[in-house]
Amino acid sequence: MVRFGAASLLLIASSAAAFSSTSNGLTSYRTPAKSNQSSTSLSMALTLYGSQGSRSPLVNWAANELNLSVEAGDLSKNPHPFGQIPCLTDDNGVLVFESGAILNYLQSKAADKGMHGDKKMAEVSSWISWANASLDPICFLETPDGKVYDTGLKNQNKRIQRLDDLLSKSPFLVDGEFSLADVAVASYLLYVIQFFPDVELHSKWPNIVRYMKECAGREGYGKAFGERVQAFCVARLGEMESGAGKEKKLFGMF
Repeated sequence: MVRFGAASLLLIASSAAAFSSTSNGLTSYRTPAKSNQSSTSLSMALTLYGSQGSRSPLVNWAANELNLSVEAGDLSKNPHPFGQIPCLTDDNGVLVFESGAILNYLQSKAADKGMHGDKKMAEVSSWISWANASLDPICFLETPDGKVYDTGLKNQNKRIQRLDDLLSKSPFLVDGEFSLADVAVASYLLYVIQFFPDVELHSKWPNIVRYMKECAGREGYGKAFGERVQAFCVARLGEMESGAGKEKKLFGMF
């Protein structure tokens, strides 16, 4: 699993940070002397322990799409068995950690509302697992000690080509409709252009670029990751589609 180092998204989130490894692979991002992190409002007693530079916004995005409100938890009281993030609890004593497991749990909340049947639940769950097990190591190449040094999306890849082929036939991954499968898959793809803003994808995978742009433009994504990150992603993907701005640095900051 990927551990992000001193990368662009973390600098966007804030200028003061300390880095520590999380169990799900991403580097956590914490501002000293602050235990509460911003999130969505409380509903259904869901509490998320996380921070903006970890995978926590991915969970917030999923909650936004399902209209589930999530309260930000006090990190000094984080119940994760290893003290890592993200971690989700509810008032029924449920404790869930690992981002993929949390997405599946939120999906089950939607299922309780009669939103999805078994077939769609199974497909969505499969894509969530694929994103963590297969897509993550393609998107982020690591040194033996777990530090990200590059992205595998700079070169041709059979799995990514297959994903592009699938997206040439459907706007989204499951039944042609946006789902948590897209939250899982698109989050990793969108992280890539935030950490490696000069990567060029359109010439190899135009359908993936279209898909990423569609997902990044969603209201739920903007609320979770922030308007600035959203604006950059949409603009950068637009540049790829038009063939412009290949050498443009992230927000002109680096």
